[in-house]
Amino acid sequence: MTFSFQAPTALEYFESLVKSDDHFPLLEAAASLAQDEYPDLDVQQVLGDVDQLLARLKRRLPADAAPLQRLRALNQFFFHDLSFGGNVNDYYDPDNSYLNAVLRTRRGIPISLAVLWIELAQGLGLQARGVGFPGHFMLKITLPKGQVVIDPFTGKSLSREELSERLEPYKRSSGLVGDFDVPLGLYLQPTSPREIIGRMLRNLKEIHRAQEDWQRAIAVQDRLVTLFPEAWGEHRDRGLAHAEQGNTARAVRDLETYLMHAEDALDIDAIAERVAALRRAEN
Repeated sequence: MTFSFQAPTALEYFESLVKSDDHFPLLEAAASLAQDEYPDLDVQQVLGDVDQLLARLKRRLPADAAPLQRLRALNQFFFHDLSFGGNVNDYYDPDNSYLNAVLRTRRGIPISLAVLWIELAQGLGLQARGVGFPGHFMLKITLPKGQVVIDPFTGKSLSREELSERLEPYKRSSGLVGDFDVPLGLYLQPTSPREIIGRMLRNLKEIHRAQEDWQRAIAVQDRLVTLFPEAWGEHRDRGLAHAEQGNTARAVRDLETYLMHAEDALDIDAIAERVAALRRAEN
């Protein structure tokens, strides 16, 4: 008797990771994003590399170290000894979103650096979460005497005044001033692991769209649709990318799915016209 085993595709593997919000494997899901660019990537090796960093860090601390002592040791280890930090020279390099590359170069963008930092922090027993701060992903740590907000791009702790100052341009552009102002705390709510992966993918999406790299954009859209099956705008964007790539049948299928579900969207007429044009070109 012979047995045949076919390894799952990168997308099938990703789907298995993000199927449920219970025990969502943030680090593994984030590491798996690189498989579109690095098909031979061993995700388990990436996880093992992070485990090794955690083991090195733990050896520096006594078992009864206080939370603040653990936090200081982590920041010294991550931002100073290992020199993790933001890639200021090439911020829009896709490698900044791939954890295998970030581990190799020690450079990334706020959210990829945050994913690695959170894994180490939680491994030390710290209450650490990501925060989807407008325009710049942040870290929030709950300590016995209060909360600390850290910029993962620089490792700097930010005061309420500094956070409020960073918010001002966003508030003004969004009309959230005067009577429409909202408390700072609302911008510091923790972000779920699913939303963190979504934000990482949307960063890649914008890079590939800007470069008109439709093949890579479609791969990202496949993951976004898998992650958020009822985010109909992602179906639309995948359809538009397929259209640019010349995949007419797939484009029509995605765009019609969007039209079926997004009944009140402002671009319904434009998308319907695009579908009609695609159908005419097909015949």
